[in-house]
Amino acid sequence: QVQLVESGGGLVQPGGNLRLSCAASGGTFRSYALGWFRQDPGKEREFVAGISWTGKNTDYADSVKGRFTIARDNAKNTVYLEMNSLKPEDTAVYHCAAKVGGRLSKIDYDYWGQGTQVTVSS
Repeated sequence: QVQLVESGGGLVQPGGNLRLSCAASGGTFRSYALGWFRQDPGKEREFVAGISWTGKNTDYADSVKGRFTIARDNAKNTVYLEMNSLKPEDTAVYHCAAKVGGRLSKIDYDYWGQGTQVTVSS
């Protein structure tokens, strides 16, 4: 069983930056594809970014391309989401997720963290 714990959320002004972290325990971290998703109350959960088990392949939602960067450190069992030029519409609870098999994907993740709140407001 994999446990995922996110951190790094908070309140930031429009145009600001945040770095989210997600620490994993249990399982074989380096064999999983990893992703970040976000959900605002009343809205469906949205794929934000994903990274393959090697870290060589990444994918992003169109709404965050050029502003967000996903990265992983297999030695630390941690995945990161660097968020720059934040906008009010980026406000949401951000969840990290792990997918058995390692292939980059936007769907069918197996393990989920509880989430961290990101609020972009002046």
